Amino acid sequence: MENSFKGRSLCVIDDFSKEERLYFFSLVRRLQEAVRTNDEAAVDSFRIKDPDFGIYEVFLEDSTRTKESFRNAANFHHVKLTEMNTEHSSFNKSESYADTFNTLCGYNNRIFVIRSKVEGVCRYLKEECTAYARRNGLPYVPAFINAGDGKHEHPTQELLDEYTFLQDNGWDTGSIHIALVGDLYHGRTVHSKVNGLTLWKSVKVDLIAPEELAMPEHYVVQMRENGFDVRLFGSIEEYLAQADVAGKWYFTRPQLERMGEKILAKADRLRASITFRPEFMDRLPQDTRFYHPLPRHKVHPTIPTFLDDTPLNGWERQSINGMFCRIVLLGLVAGKLGGDFVPTAAPEAAPEEEWIREIIPDGAPKKEEVSEGVRPIRNGIVIDHICRGDQPEEIRRHMILIRRVMNLDGLKGGEWVSQSSDGRFKGIIFRPGNFTLDHKQVKRLAAVAPGCTLNIIKDGRVAKKYRTSLPPRIYNFDDLMCLNEACISNDSQNENVQAMFLKTGDGRYRCAYCGKVHTFKEIFRH
Repeated sequence: MENSFKGRSLCVIDDFSKEERLYFFSLVRRLQEAVRTNDEAAVDSFRIKDPDFGIYEVFLEDSTRTKESFRNAANFHHVKLTEMNTEHSSFNKSESYADTFNTLCGYNNRIFVIRSKVEGVCRYLKEECTAYARRNGLPYVPAFINAGDGKHEHPTQELLDEYTFLQDNGWDTGSIHIALVGDLYHGRTVHSKVNGLTLWKSVKVDLIAPEELAMPEHYVVQMRENGFDVRLFGSIEEYLAQADVAGKWYFTRPQLERMGEKILAKADRLRASITFRPEFMDRLPQDTRFYHPLPRHKVHPTIPTFLDDTPLNGWERQSINGMFCRIVLLGLVAGKLGGDFVPTAAPEAAPEEEWIREIIPDGAPKKEEVSEGVRPIRNGIVIDHICRGDQPEEIRRHMILIRRVMNLDGLKGGEWVSQSSDGRFKGIIFRPGNFTLDHKQVKRLAAVAPGCTLNIIKDGRVAKKYRTSLPPRIYNFDDLMCLNEACISNDSQNENVQAMFLKTGDGRYRCAYCGKVHTFKEIFRH
């Protein structure tokens, strides 16, 4: 039976299903028990033990805890471990990620552990280096493990966090109530919990942060889409003024240095709102545990050191769990572990959505009825119902983008804003001439103007009519771009990565690389 973990990348926590994560945690428990009982044979069964198996650490952003945890995990496996000296690497000579990592793939490196300020880089490298390996007949496909990418995710931290929560939950996945405290805006460890906490059937999340450090709105929306009960509080003091207090608190360090002088001027107030104080002790539920991805700020720790020697301390065991989790992760991706995993059910395929619908008139084609003040055209196209319900100025601005995306500039015709019978405004673009739009062009129109109607006019009649809605995915167009400048697919990164967007439950689009959420009006280059 093929090992389903071998060669897998972990770019976001969702790359491992809930069932796969539970299997993962069972292995971590076995390893920890073997170490605790000094069962050398059992411990040795977890090792890769191949001096030619290459693991490459590439930390393009400073790290101690994660880097050393992976280094020690790799040394446990007795493999070839290499660390890239980023101060003297090709990245400082403006060489591309793709060329650099393709080259390293060719040197028998099977697993890359990457930390970067560039968001989505592991997803991109997985695609690029897989294609490189296949083009060149390599006997393996390299795997990429995200050790933190900008403000996006930190999936390996999420694995060890979930493992620790499970320990303190008596290994029960029925329900969890957790407070996330601190810098929820920059904190990639809490961003990974948006999908990571779906491991539990019932989830209640209390978000505790002042407005300046609040969880980005699209993550809150996604939590609620996942069925979480989400509450928001501006400070610990405000949170403890109500009765329903979580038994698990997850703190993060405020990264005020990233937010400019105006925020630094408020630093004392912001830190005070998310720092635990002695007078809060008697307001906590019994058996409360505190967690922190570490390290704490040595001057302004959100979990003060007077708590270290109290039952609240779950963060030290959480940190120790990190190396065991990373040992197992490397063993799974290498194919040493996981051969006995059999999923109970194949993942369900999402149903195909009908987002371009051709309307076939009954009988003979009817003449197109046009809006007020518009003379019918004999041959050409009419795009109707553009941005229906928006304000006229917003519709006019978006029609400029539609013209460019559909290559309609410089042609005869025009556009205007009209009113539907229900009083809502809508945009209309018409172009006379002989037009033949292929399926890709109609897809482009659906992407830039979902909800519109396309009429193709021949000899004064509607020959073809299409109604569009939001596509489930938007990709394979050269003029797409994620607005997040830290994203690998943003033009500022100069990596020539084609952007891809996936529809969200609330009708917006999430970047497939960095997770930033856009409206359909924002995803084409303006």
